[in-house]
Amino acid sequence: MTQVLSIYLQRELRSDHAGETGAVFIYKGIVDVANWRNDIELLSFAKAHGATESEHLRQIEQWLPLAQRSLLLGPWRLAGWLTGALPAIFGRQSVYRTIAAVEIFVDQHYQQQIEHINSLGGPTELLSLLMKCQADEQDHRKESLALAVEKSSFLIRTWCWLVSWGSAVAVMLARRI
Repeated sequence: MTQVLSIYLQRELRSDHAGETGAVFIYKGIVDVANWRNDIELLSFAKAHGATESEHLRQIEQWLPLAQRSLLLGPWRLAGWLTGALPAIFGRQSVYRTIAAVEIFVDQHYQQQIEHINSLGGPTELLSLLMKCQADEQDHRKESLALAVEKSSFLIRTWCWLVSWGSAVAVMLARRI
């Protein structure tokens, strides 16, 4: 898109782009481990969600020129892959809890941007995109929580806290670098 965006929206889109890049790689990590484990159910879950995240990334790239994208995309890819692959080694329940933790954070992140545009103005097409992405992320969270039927252990709760904290740090960095 060729619309001029505020500095705030440019920074937020940079963090969205970095986050969607990371999300694509979360699902690549899950796919790699699911293939190795021959876990067809997890593979199907990861491919479906990964396709959605790839579409989000494609659409955000239309709004964010190459020169404004995060310089840390390599680390975001690695962090994303590890965020998907590590819990996948421990099984589906760990993956579902991880995805729910990520999506809770992402839902709130998109909500802040939506509220900003609603209160201070911004491109209506961008608002629509952010609302669509948020709705998809909410659906991913709901599906993950529905599939996470086992009680989570202290280890997975700690991991999910770490994932949420890491997401917040990543957003902070991506806004600036």
